[in-house]
Amino acid sequence: MNILSLFNEDFFYATIRMAAPIILAAVGEVLLERSGIFNLGIEGGILFGAFLAVLGSYLFQNAWMGLALAVLGGAALGLLFGWATISLRANQAVTGTGINILFLGLTSLLARMIWGVRDVPLTVPQISDLPIPGLSALPFVGHVFFDHSPLVYFSYLMVPAAAFFLYKTTWGLKVRAIGEYPKAADTMGIHVIAWKYGMSVVANICAAIAGVILSICFMNCFVDNISSGRGYMAVACVILGQYSPFGALAGGLIFGAGNALQMRLQAIGSAIPTDLLLVIPMTLALIMVLLVRGKASARPAGLAKPYEK
Repeated sequence: MNILSLFNEDFFYATIRMAAPIILAAVGEVLLERSGIFNLGIEGGILFGAFLAVLGSYLFQNAWMGLALAVLGGAALGLLFGWATISLRANQAVTGTGINILFLGLTSLLARMIWGVRDVPLTVPQISDLPIPGLSALPFVGHVFFDHSPLVYFSYLMVPAAAFFLYKTTWGLKVRAIGEYPKAADTMGIHVIAWKYGMSVVANICAAIAGVILSICFMNCFVDNISSGRGYMAVACVILGQYSPFGALAGGLIFGAGNALQMRLQAIGSAIPTDLLLVIPMTLALIMVLLVRGKASARPAGLAKPYEK
């Protein structure tokens, strides 16, 4: 087998495609962690969004209504997570873990209750790819970068948008101040609680839309555990990317490349066992840890610390 043949146009297309939901969830988590809240429940948010997208598409026979329902569900989950961790000051890591466990089981249960036990998942209308006129016809780069779903484009556009928000606006300065020294921010008249709730809603909407990408952009159905650990990959991207939107982008692309590589190896009938191929993305995570080990961390000083006014 020629190793170089793996890295063709289809590989790079799959990398961009597979990285999108991880990047979007990670960017939302960057905004939330910059406000001082650690959300380990991204995995559950992705599962919830994926399920609601299929449910909305099924009920209304319109994929965009599925997206709308997922966004509403993500906002509600953000408020619930905020209520538990901000108002009740529950342990953030435990709360996030509980959300993951809850939605891993709940989405599977609800799918069986609504659609029954099926050999083949129920298919629903999906959000079609939207090739960008002119650009998508370019050799190589056209297919790789400009022949995707609208939500894939949205995922990548969120990176510079989040960076601009954090580093070039007064609102972003407030968020970063809250994450570092919430009491000092409060004395300056910044509404700490409101901003934390707002970032919780934004982060969970991003996670929900990441689920939409998986269920009704890449596929047209819901399957158990459709997120397959992408929420945890998003958390890793935030930490290893030094809590920066562009750092999260880099991490997401590495995970996307790992997913694309293991898919390509399976497609060509590699002799490597499938279970071993599936650990490629996590192996890349370990490599990333080694690369950033010892570097100064940009971790917000107030991260994961309950705030009392």
